[in-house]
Amino acid sequence: MRLSSSASSRTVGALVLLGLITIATAQPTAGDQCFAEGDTKRTNKDDPLKSQTSLYKGESIFTLQLLDAINTATPNENIFFSPYSLYNVLLMMYFGARDSTEKLIRTGLNLQWTDSKATVYEAYDTARKSLKGRFSESAAVGFSSVDKLFFGRQIPIAPCMQQKFADTIELLDYETQPDEQRVYINKWVENATHGQIKDLLVPGAITRNTKLSVANAAYFKGSWQTKFKANDTNMEIFYASADDRKFVEMMHVEGTFSHAANEKLGCHILELPYSTGADEDDNRGVDDNNQVSMFIFLPPQEPNALSKLLARLAADKDILQEVVNDGISRKVDVKLPKFSIEKQVEMRPVLERLGMGQLFDASANYGAFTDGREPIVFDEMLQKSKIEVNEEGSVAASATIAFSFRSSRPADPAMFHCTHPFVFIIYDYASRAVLFNGVYRRPE
Repeated sequence: MRLSSSASSRTVGALVLLGLITIATAQPTAGDQCFAEGDTKRTNKDDPLKSQTSLYKGESIFTLQLLDAINTATPNENIFFSPYSLYNVLLMMYFGARDSTEKLIRTGLNLQWTDSKATVYEAYDTARKSLKGRFSESAAVGFSSVDKLFFGRQIPIAPCMQQKFADTIELLDYETQPDEQRVYINKWVENATHGQIKDLLVPGAITRNTKLSVANAAYFKGSWQTKFKANDTNMEIFYASADDRKFVEMMHVEGTFSHAANEKLGCHILELPYSTGADEDDNRGVDDNNQVSMFIFLPPQEPNALSKLLARLAADKDILQEVVNDGISRKVDVKLPKFSIEKQVEMRPVLERLGMGQLFDASANYGAFTDGREPIVFDEMLQKSKIEVNEEGSVAASATIAFSFRSSRPADPAMFHCTHPFVFIIYDYASRAVLFNGVYRRPE
């Protein structure tokens, strides 16, 4: 699913996720290496790119399960977060884990395609390097994802961890200057997200008992490939529910987009590509290696339609690739609210819903971080994220979409009017990863 046109409107997403680790009472575990002895074999015929594909196929499955879990926990709220960021933090926890904790994370992250931690690390490292090479400050689409392991100075870091994560590890003085380190981490977050996320950690979040903060900061910016014209934006009614109606600034554009009616999910799907900066006026599509798109899933306007859609997405492991591949390029009349969502999510209860609550138990084993010399336990996991979707102007919009799953093609242009709650994802074709996703229920 992809197409073309001009660029203008901008979407900015920024997020940070932190796992704070405190001292545990568990006994040290034996061992002096990151990976199990003899773990040098690799699956997928020594092809790290193929391993990377397997890694992010697992991420896409995790993404939709996570979205359903967050929706269940907050059924009446707007949602926005980065599964990509959370997945990366959990991967770093996986590299530091041993025994049953390692197995639990492997299952939760859908890493069953290999029993080799070395293979997973190579796929992760390949993905990191590929990401840095694809996006630059001057690119039309910009995405950055930065991992950090903020260790306390007194923590005996395993030599292999120091070697593999040399550009990721930073030492902080939690014991004597905890609040100064909190301010420092907040500044790192602010810089990494281009000023989008400020003051993430409140006073008291970092204490003298903090031993390790595992962090990822992700930032995204993009201009629409087909722009929304400012003078087409108008105030229109958004139907949050049958009894909840509010006026919103509704953007409007008519153009050629990839569109599908998915009977399995019971929704219509639209792809809104971001500009790649290339010549996109010839309608021949774009290079998959650079394409990033927003996909919007619009269910019928009826009670529980959104929850049913999210449950169906979470239940089908192959649905995301089906969605990406099945759209038809056609004329579409699009209406989309201008919106901004800023959310902070406690990820611990969400992961507990996904069967990963033992990651926070005192018995969890993260001995690979320290060669077993310093038992550590994850205490909190926090994600704060923000997105702004807009254009340079105003729109006009109107009615609710009617849903029909016919084999015959309806007359052009198809109507895709987001006048009631919808799901959206920001998808990267090159890695096949979901960078950000969310649910828009009502204006805030």
